[in-house]
Formats: sequence, C-alpha cells, structure tokens
Amino acid sequence: PTSAQVSADPQPGRFRYTLDNDVLTTEQRQFYEDNGYLLIKKLVSDEDIERFRKEFVRICKKEVNPPGAMIMKDESLRSQYGQSEKVVNKVQDFQEDKELFRYCTLPEVLKYVECFTGPNIMAMHTMLINKLPDSDEQTFLHPMHQDLHYFPFRPAARIVCAWTAMERADQDNGCLVVQPGTHEEPLKPHGYPEWEGKANKLFHGLLDEDEKSPRVHLVMEKGDTVFFHPLLIHGSGINKTSGFRKSISCHFASSECYYIDVKNTIQEGLEKEIVEIARKKYNMTSVELR
Repeated sequence: PTSAQVSADPQPGRFRYTLDNDVLTTEQRQFYEDNGYLLIKKLVSDEDIERFRKEFVRICKKEVNPPGAMIMKDESLRSQYGQSEKVVNKVQDFQEDKELFRYCTLPEVLKYVECFTGPNIMAMHTMLINKLPDSDEQTFLHPMHQDLHYFPFRPAARIVCAWTAMERADQDNGCLVVQPGTHEEPLKPHGYPEWEGKANKLFHGLLDEDEKSPRVHLVMEKGDTVFFHPLLIHGSGINKTSGFRKSISCHFASSECYYIDVKNTIQEGLEKEIVEIARKKYNMTSVELR
C-alpha cells in the first residue's frame, strides 16, 4: 500500500513531471522537473541488497528458474566459467521470482514512485544488471538511449524508473551517465550502434547522438536509488575493473496509462524485432509489442 496522499493533477504550469505529495521537498521536485532524475541516498537497506544478491547467484547456478525471466549471458565466457555469475550479465522480467520482486514492493521505494505515478501503480519492467568486466569480444557499455523507446504506453510523465546500486557505482565500473534536461525532448529514433559485432541484443542506442550535450556521471553508493523519467537520455560506461557492477531496477507506471499502437511510429522496428524473438523462442505466431 502507498500513502495515496497525492492529488491527481500536477499544479498547472509549475510542476509537469511530479504530482503534489508530502514526500519530496520543493527543491527535490524542482530538481526532477529541471533535470529529469532525482538521486536518493541510502534508500534500500544492505540487508535487502544482500538478499537480492543471493537470489541472483541462485538463478545463475540454475538452483531456481523463475518462469518468464530472460537470462542474458556472455556466451564467450560459458566454456570458461560454466553456470555462474561470471557469465550472466542480466536477469530481465523477474516478476515471477518472489524474492527479487520484493524490490518492486519495498515501501521505501514505492513512497517515492507514487510522487511520479500517483497511487495506482503498476510494475512494468524489471531488471537485475550484472555489468561484467569488459572484454575484447563483448562490450557491456550501454549506448545512450531513452527507455520510452521500449514502452508502448503513455503518458511518459506517469512512468518512472527506480534504479538501485547494489554496490558502489563509479566511472571505473560503468556507472549510469545521464544528460540532464533531455526528458523534455521527444522520443528519438533508436537502433544498433555501429560497434562491429559487439552490440548486445536489444541494447539499442540513439541513432543521432548530440556529443556536445552535458553529461553527468552518477556516482552511487550501495543502496542509493535514482528515479528518472523515461525520456531522459542515459547510458552506462564500460566496467574497467575485475569485479561486477550490480544494480536492480523497475520501471513503474500509473495504472491509468494506456497502450498505443506503434505501427507507423519510430518504435515499429523494435516491435518487429521483439515479435521475431518471441516467434523463435516461444513459437508464437501472433504477438504484438503490448
């Protein structure tokens, strides 16, 4: 349950991306309005993060197999390490894993989510990312992108991502990089970057990137959580260390959000790619992005 002490309509003119609430200070609201993200220190406890880490290791070892979860691996490392966390770089759609899905129900996270979505909240997309040390064969750099590219629902202002660092994230191990203020720009065309064979499946990036746009590296400690708008341009650098950079995240949306048909939009190419994956993986004949 959430506080429900949120009025449905943002103040006209002043606050477009946050709803009236008794959680954020006026300064925090204004920062999100101007920049498209807000960092809250030490929001998730060490104890919870340790539980998520243990469950991730169990998934890597195939001790648990959550239905519907996509487990992404660096195949080039499998012969060397077998089934272990040294191979898995992402667990996506973990909503059927009771332990990991606890993240999406943490009252301390939902308290903030509600400031952006209102009290009727849906968890739409979940990920535990394990950024592996970069190698010559494969890069785990995530090109600059907007998350709305992956979402066939609107309005964008009622969608927010909660992203929690499971250990210190900095420029050495590939922390998040954001371009403040870009949440006010429209959704831009995305596709695969030209990195000769190194691009990860569905890791799309902006096709036309503004290299001059100011960037902020979000240095975060364990438990720090950043909330950001789905149009904010962001990405992450390479992991230059020998360790693994873990984070857990969920995109939340107001249950008043509605689906759109992506035909004849810049999201149509993504739909085709996902439909093709679903056809090959699950032998599905009729499927749409929603």
